[in-house]
Amino acid sequence: MKKFLIPIMIVAILVALYQQASAEKNVYIMVGAIAVFMFGMMQLSAKTPSKNQDKEDDNV
Repeated sequence: MKKFLIPIMIVAILVALYQQASAEKNVYIMVGAIAVFMFGMMQLSAKTPSKNQDKEDDNV
């Protein structure tokens, strides 16, 4: 899944940067690119364990 999300996120970033640099900015494309990027970041960060997970287990 990680190999699938990272290229999609890079494409979304490039599309957002291209739209930002163009003369006619399309807001819907910018919002879509940002939404795709944030969804990808959410999926990637969901697999990262918390730093406080060991501390919480010790307190139980």
